[in-house]
Amino acid sequence: MTLVQIALLAASGFIAGAVNAIAGGGTFFTFSALIATGVPPITANATSSVAITPGNITGALAYHREIRAHGPRFIGLILVSLLGGLLGAALVLLVDNQQFRAMVPWFLGFATLLFATGPRLQAWTKQVRAREKADPSLRPNRIWGRVFQFCVAIYGGFFGAGMGIVMLAGLAITEGEDHHVLTALKNLLGMVIQLVALALFISGGLVSWPHCLAITVPALIGGWTGGSIARRLPAKIVRLFVIGVGTLLTILFAVR
Repeated sequence: MTLVQIALLAASGFIAGAVNAIAGGGTFFTFSALIATGVPPITANATSSVAITPGNITGALAYHREIRAHGPRFIGLILVSLLGGLLGAALVLLVDNQQFRAMVPWFLGFATLLFATGPRLQAWTKQVRAREKADPSLRPNRIWGRVFQFCVAIYGGFFGAGMGIVMLAGLAITEGEDHHVLTALKNLLGMVIQLVALALFISGGLVSWPHCLAITVPALIGGWTGGSIARRLPAKIVRLFVIGVGTLLTILFAVR
């Protein structure tokens, strides 16, 4: 790698860590930076996932009290997340770079759409939860919640950008817990999905470690800095920035 490439990867890691701490969407930056430095799409996907995993682990550990108190009740969700993440990562091993490259614009477009509709999705979720609270019989059977989470986990193991948004909405509707408990559960399940995918990516030799290290440390610093940035910069501004970048990247990958 050249110094310019290292600087690009470090900058993408820092920005990814910061925006993940505020609004999410860090994968847009790390994945595209890896592609820009000449890393093949599948390796870029695996390396990006591994590089930002430490920051996501710390995000899950931040809710250790809620996880200790409520985690045992959600063993079923943890298991389906593990299996779904494993299946999603295994599917990556079955496609070649050309096939994966053709899917990238669709994944980026889907993730951008999730970020764009995130606030409306959250508002709709609150309305559904209010109706369920007034009439518990309206709450869907938790079996459907497991099926939904399994599908989310497959996507998370395969690509994963925007996974947390749709996961939180699904958990809110099917589990009906306190917001902090739901956030803790979302972070825990996301960590499980990423760790099992990480194990498969590493065992499959898909990770470029020099590129990974160039991203990981700045991402951790960016995640820590993101908290202080959030106090000065509204999450809405960060979300609009991520949506703009996601839209631009979707177009660029689609026309290339």
